[in-house]
Amino acid sequence: MPTHPYVSRFFVNSDARREKLVYDLPDSWWSRPYEYEWCMNFISPHDTVLDAACGISHPLKFHLAETCEEAYACDADERILSEKAIMDGIIQDVGEKAAREVLHSRTDRLHLAHANLTNLPYDDESFDTIFCISVLEHLTSEDTIYALREFHRTLNGEGLLILTFDYPSVNLSQMNELLLQSGFVYWGETDFNLPVDAVRTDLWGGRHCFRAVLKKVTY
Repeated sequence: MPTHPYVSRFFVNSDARREKLVYDLPDSWWSRPYEYEWCMNFISPHDTVLDAACGISHPLKFHLAETCEEAYACDADERILSEKAIMDGIIQDVGEKAAREVLHSRTDRLHLAHANLTNLPYDDESFDTIFCISVLEHLTSEDTIYALREFHRTLNGEGLLILTFDYPSVNLSQMNELLLQSGFVYWGETDFNLPVDAVRTDLWGGRHCFRAVLKKVTY
């Protein structure tokens, strides 16, 4: 299995994983330790980044705020605009210790917005990197098309789109077509075969996690 971070493929059990990002990650977040560790390869202190559909309690947005030039995060859940609601969500989902660690993190460079992926409130070519982690499996095909178009619009010409999504809830062939239609190409090698040691959860009838690195088509 290729190990270079730019290879788009399924996560496998031998991949590097992290147990903590701002706070200790819950055991029930089966794919996040792999996803977050992989995301670290695409984070730069010089970049302006977006955590798209960031969730309320998930920690990537807080890490990006500590690390990047500017960090933006949006979610369709209106709680994203309330610090108290975010802290309550972290306490409920993860625990009080996690909430305290988020409170102690640097968030002055974090800009939060209540927004749907199909209509992002950002100017054209705003971002060097867009992260969309385990989100697309929750969208309809129509909304996925609109979301990808918004990613294409708001990503700058040299930027990267960093995606992960669950399989088989996302059809790989259909996703490939949507990505190409939306003006993206894979950046690096691709391997769409499901390996025997792919990271898996037995929840929801069984799921695996695919990662993809994409760039805008330039002419």
